[in-house]
Amino acid sequence: MKFPKRYVIVLLTFICTNVCYIERVGFSIAYTVAADAIGVNQANKGMILSMFYYGYVLSQIPGGWAAQRIGGRRVLLLSFILWSLICGLIPLDPNRMTILVLSRLFVGVAQGFIFPAIHTVLAQWVPPQERSRSVSLTTSGMYLGAACGMLFFPSLVKNMGPQSVFFVEAVLGVVWSVIWLKFSSDPPRTDLPKVSMPKVASRDTIKAQAGGVVAPRTVKIPWRRIIFSLPVWAIVVNNFTFHYALYVLMNWLPTYFELGLGLSLQDMGSSKMLPYFNMFIFSNIGGAVADHLITRRILSITKTRKLLNTIGDTGWNCWCWPHWEYS
Repeated sequence: MKFPKRYVIVLLTFICTNVCYIERVGFSIAYTVAADAIGVNQANKGMILSMFYYGYVLSQIPGGWAAQRIGGRRVLLLSFILWSLICGLIPLDPNRMTILVLSRLFVGVAQGFIFPAIHTVLAQWVPPQERSRSVSLTTSGMYLGAACGMLFFPSLVKNMGPQSVFFVEAVLGVVWSVIWLKFSSDPPRTDLPKVSMPKVASRDTIKAQAGGVVAPRTVKIPWRRIIFSLPVWAIVVNNFTFHYALYVLMNWLPTYFELGLGLSLQDMGSSKMLPYFNMFIFSNIGGAVADHLITRRILSITKTRKLLNTIGDTGWNCWCWPHWEYS
């Protein structure tokens, strides 16, 4: 039985998000250790840790545009090569603030292209009936990557120093880029699942009926309808609140363990990775449940999305609240 190429693509995008979040968690761990060693104050630490996200937000929309223009496959490759080179070449020296600020800004810009490109690639390769679990598997790589970073990097920093984290991240980025270049491709029609489509007149027929002239295939984006759409803003708010909490957790969890709880990451064992590992498990469960509800027509796509998002956000808040009280 031939292994469908789209499964290879989904697996590679899963590894892609895994490596990206290994980088993000790795930097917060390595930089926190290096900054604390020379007495950098929390305000300056926060500035360095946040610079990634300024670059990240700036390149989201350009990333989607670039993926549509030149292809998500190429955008993914170029962005990975860029941030990997930066990690491999920039020294982790908290005293050199300008270099760190610029490097984190450009790493954020490079990684901001990744998720728009991934969604473009998955839209081309994955049929609707497999999309929920495919996207869930891909995005769950974020949480598994964060869990792996929390598990392995504290010991690496302790034994080989903070700069070693940058080296490992650069190597992982280059390795993924080589694998992606070798095994990824644009989707041929023969590999795509068959989907019944309504019959429409061919382009030649339309051209003949129009007297030999046919308009180019361009689609005008309804920006006004998008900007004033309540469902769009509901998705924006949902994403903002979730990722705000996630990124605060990723950036400040090492500091919280060290200063707030007086615990050493090196001595905590596997317990420090549990929040991220649970997110990895339940993200894939949610994707499988969503596809089941949709394909069996138990719920509509809209109701399924609303239900699972509500469950996820409620569970996240229930976990955060007692920890907030404890801190």
